[in-house]
Amino acid sequence: MSARDDVLARIRAAARTGADGTGPASFAAAPSPGPRYRTRSELAGPELLELLASRLTDYRALVHLASAATLADEIGAALRRRQARRIVVPPALRLPLPGFVTATADTRPFLSPAELAAFDGVVTRAAVAVAETGTIVLDGSPDQGRRAISLVPDYHLCVVEAGQVVHLVPEAVARLAAGRPLTWISGPSATSDIELERVEGVHGPRTLEVVLVSG
Repeated sequence: MSARDDVLARIRAAARTGADGTGPASFAAAPSPGPRYRTRSELAGPELLELLASRLTDYRALVHLASAATLADEIGAALRRRQARRIVVPPALRLPLPGFVTATADTRPFLSPAELAAFDGVVTRAAVAVAETGTIVLDGSPDQGRRAISLVPDYHLCVVEAGQVVHLVPEAVARLAAGRPLTWISGPSATSDIELERVEGVHGPRTLEVVLVSG
């Protein structure tokens, strides 16, 4: 049964006379089918990372695969291609950064929007990533920082560990703590104008680059 069929069934049930003949039956009396959306998946391992990489690429993000041994090289190569030498980082990034980069931690007193915009980019980790939708979620943890540092700079390099990748949105929600400032990222910031021309960098970074780290 589709959602449309479900709604129509409830309307028909409500329009019918009740069992005692006194009037229309209550909407609550109509049987409600159980949820038909998936809440858990058995997809895992390389297939999960491949799906996430594919979805991110569809959103025009740049994606690279790395191992723990090659992570530093991938980060350095990405920043070198971007010619990003002045970057902003969250308070506790704990990632290997190349020597040609000058990293400034966003700690109190926080950097202003104008100061953030002057950086070549930002490097963060992530809280969780959803393979099905190609979405990366940041939750403001010390290795991700406050929302402004991932929204103001024009370039965002994000490192995602294999253990942080889930298949479905409900699985991601189950991992996230209620009350944290969540930023859901599905590719670079983009929108369309009245003529349906794609415009990037409107309310976030124009370029999203992701390094997926296998186990």
